[in-house]
Amino acid sequence: MKYWLAGAMSAALLTTAAVAEDKVVEMSFSHDLPTQHPLHSQGFQVWADSIREASSGTLDISFFPAGQLGKAEDEYDIAKFGIADFVWANPGHTPGRFPIMALGELPFFIKSGLGGTEAMNEWYAEYKEQEMGDVKFCVVHLHDPGTLHSAEEIRVPADMKGMTIRPANGTIGRLVQSMGGSSVQVGPSEAREVIERGAADGITFPWRSISIFGMDDVVHYHPDMPLYVTNFIIAMNKDRYESLSERQQAVIDDHCSPQWGAKIASGWVEFDNEGKRLFEESPDHHVLALSDEELTEWKEASAFLLDDWKASVTAKGLDADAIYNSFVERLEAHDAKF
Repeated sequence: MKYWLAGAMSAALLTTAAVAEDKVVEMSFSHDLPTQHPLHSQGFQVWADSIREASSGTLDISFFPAGQLGKAEDEYDIAKFGIADFVWANPGHTPGRFPIMALGELPFFIKSGLGGTEAMNEWYAEYKEQEMGDVKFCVVHLHDPGTLHSAEEIRVPADMKGMTIRPANGTIGRLVQSMGGSSVQVGPSEAREVIERGAADGITFPWRSISIFGMDDVVHYHPDMPLYVTNFIIAMNKDRYESLSERQQAVIDDHCSPQWGAKIASGWVEFDNEGKRLFEESPDHHVLALSDEELTEWKEASAFLLDDWKASVTAKGLDADAIYNSFVERLEAHDAKF
């Protein structure tokens, strides 16, 4: 017994010594959301607190929200070039740059934010070094399907002609243009002003998130359809990651998992699930119940985007069908395929 106790004490002392040798590292995290967004308080902050605890206080993360360090479309490069140590980024803000991940942007494809998050992390693990090898890729997460929110009623694709929409990503931007509309790409913090001054007629966004950005008083029509989801990533500067001790790197690795992706997204999913009900109860908003025929029109109008995606991936010398089928298999495993 005394030998066992001696061994346990020795192991504990070694662990304590290893922690003592780890330098305290202050790290920065850039994103373009306001701090009242549930993703900040219930996602990023919980994740950062867990990293601090798991590293015995040697990894501390400070946040730079609301685009303080750069625009939404620049977030990936903010990590790549070390302007911040971590970023939250929407790869769809730079269309064509990450063609494999863009598969997750297809309309009427993914029905669950949490199941889709786990499926995408598992699937994308095979491609992350190929497509995002200039950063330390951590996790990808989704929100539950969002829809179109507009100042005037839009029920079918033909109603999009002449409209200007702020799309969630490049894929939705191409869909808008195919229907005779035009797109304006601005970050969510800028979208309200663009709509208010008439430079845009609507936005594709999750259900309740438009309230956080003050857009609920400029858009009043919301077709009830699971139009799209967006892929968001947390990425880390590679040099910063490689400068950490092995133990600290292990802590980061443990927090870059499909499970953590879903945990980060869960608060936002719960928050947005209430959005449609709030709009249904509001006299100032109109949740449009679409007929089967109207919904079919939207699906048929967006079907070409899968062919476009396959063409873009094939042009990179990749097997588009194999990549697509492997993602569908993971989505179905998590009951997340629409």
